[in-house]
Amino acid sequence: MTDKIDAELVEVGDIDTEAWNEFATAQGWSDGLPMIAPTEAKVARFTNSVKTDNETFAPISPRQVVPTLQSLAANAVMAGCKPEYFPVVLAGLRAVLEPAYNLHGTLATTHPCGQLMVVNGPIRTALDINCGSNCLGQGRRANATIGRALQLILLNVGGAKPGDMDRATHGSPAKFAYCFGENEEESPFKPFHVRRGFRPDESVVTTMAAEAPHNINDHASNTGEGLIATISGTMSQVGSNNAYLQGPSFVVLGPEHAQTLARDGWTAESIQEALYERSKIHVSRISKENLESWAGQDRHPVNDHYYPAGSPDHINVVVAGGPGKHSMFIPSFGNTAAVSARVSL
Repeated sequence: MTDKIDAELVEVGDIDTEAWNEFATAQGWSDGLPMIAPTEAKVARFTNSVKTDNETFAPISPRQVVPTLQSLAANAVMAGCKPEYFPVVLAGLRAVLEPAYNLHGTLATTHPCGQLMVVNGPIRTALDINCGSNCLGQGRRANATIGRALQLILLNVGGAKPGDMDRATHGSPAKFAYCFGENEEESPFKPFHVRRGFRPDESVVTTMAAEAPHNINDHASNTGEGLIATISGTMSQVGSNNAYLQGPSFVVLGPEHAQTLARDGWTAESIQEALYERSKIHVSRISKENLESWAGQDRHPVNDHYYPAGSPDHINVVVAGGPGKHSMFIPSFGNTAAVSARVSL
């Protein structure tokens, strides 16, 4: 079997699935869920799926280990991926390794962030990535294992082990797997990756160190203006890191909400502008101690308000999900960025 870090072989003899998982758990390789044994043959199938991808990887925090392709493949195997998923996993890894993402900070923090992966482009349908009903939930192998593979790589290669380098106070289910695709087919707006400068025929992964999604329920508003009021009110959270760090966030519009907004003349850009302005938090809602602390960090209100985003562009609007009058707000760690990377096929 392939070792998780340096691609040396670990001889474990004739071992069954239960014994393999006990062995892997004892080595500290597990996220708590059962894993697939990364045999040489399985790892080779994964590395062969990306043999034309010759771009090197930066060291992975917090251990600053330069990964081998075999070590990355081993973790994707353990996560339950199919070989054809592996290019998406690698694109997600390249995105979180960009300096602007602040990987070390997102892994070492007490904040409950996980590594969110939003997938755009033709790869969504080719791999059967769920973009519709329950896309942030259970039931689709691609979503579950692609997101899990990135987390396992950061755990095993990067060394972000819970209670050690990963200091999350509570953590979140998002730290197991956090991957979905944009529902481009039901979106009234240009696809998210196209708005970020990519071609429609390119497959792209966008990552962000994110909290678990917060539901936005609005069954009554039948106008875009009404929906903006509900969404901005949900974003206006005193306890979010975005309240004072002004990091990025995602607003995941359900198709029904998105279509109502578009019908009333709203564009993705005008939604960003409105949510930026209307989600601001008045100083009266913030404790005296927090106001003093934030001032000590050179965070100051503007006209007696704190803005949860540094600019409208920090609010990333995508469309995903199925029928139902729900949307989602996903805050971030704050000191991070939403970073996109092409999937190399």
